[in-house]
Amino acid sequence: MAAQGHGRSRAAWTAVTIVLIASLVISVAVVVVSWPLAIVGIVLVVVGAASGKIMAMAGFGVAGPERSSRHGASG
Repeated sequence: MAAQGHGRSRAAWTAVTIVLIASLVISVAVVVVSWPLAIVGIVLVVVGAASGKIMAMAGFGVAGPERSSRHGASG
């Protein structure tokens, strides 16, 4: 997968970072028994997944124009 650049994009890093923060929020919600905090964490999971997909569609994914412009025409 490393040869394909799997996960080496701004979209992937942004999505993973947001989902990691969401998992921390959900974990804290479980410890302090707080449904509102758990719901915030769940919403953050959805936001993280959506942000990764939207950024990939905007060209910040592995196959986006950002990567192809760095490597020139030879690819």
